[in-house]
Amino acid sequence: MLAAGVMHVSWIRKRDLHILTAGLFTYTNDQRFQVIRPEKSENWTLHIKFPQTRDSGVYECQVNTEPKQSLPFWLYVIESKAKILGPSDLYVKTGSSVTLTCTISQGPHDLGTVFWYRDHQPIPSESHHKPRITIDTEWSNSLTSKLRITSLLTSDSGNYTCKPTLASSASVNIHVINGEHPAAMQHGNTSTAIVGIPVNILFVYCISVHLIAQLHSS
Repeated sequence: MLAAGVMHVSWIRKRDLHILTAGLFTYTNDQRFQVIRPEKSENWTLHIKFPQTRDSGVYECQVNTEPKQSLPFWLYVIESKAKILGPSDLYVKTGSSVTLTCTISQGPHDLGTVFWYRDHQPIPSESHHKPRITIDTEWSNSLTSKLRITSLLTSDSGNYTCKPTLASSASVNIHVINGEHPAAMQHGNTSTAIVGIPVNILFVYCISVHLIAQLHSS
């Protein structure tokens, strides 16, 4: 219980008028919420661990004075998302090179670092002379990580995921093939898939050419 005559601060979540804390006591089953008040301090801080977008909204601190005093605070939780530039499926030739560029531009300045995975297995950056797989991560206006693989093998095919420590992940599929693919190919080091003519359209086109040739010959 709160002692009479002693000033206490309560934190209220306005969207559902839920009393989160009163004094040093917490009144929610969500253990992410707690109040912090250093000894002999007049600061009552509502601390939210691992904030989520659903936590966005108005939070009000109330002081048990007469008349009651209150002050609202607006909390905006922005979800940082990773993005791998280019199409979600890449078709590349064996022996060629590919570079995947992952960017995270939304969120706090400290965005941590980035880890790369292939089929849920971590991809280490090779450190020996002339490595075939390299990972370069840098911060400018955004966090950018580049995964480069040279001399591609068919065994390099798989799902590649860019997973930042402080943002949601992004994935692409790489298909390493021998020769041309009828649907898409990645040429050089660009991330643009060039779409070819689908087989059914090509078949109709061939029939049309054949019929036109017959009409001209008759």
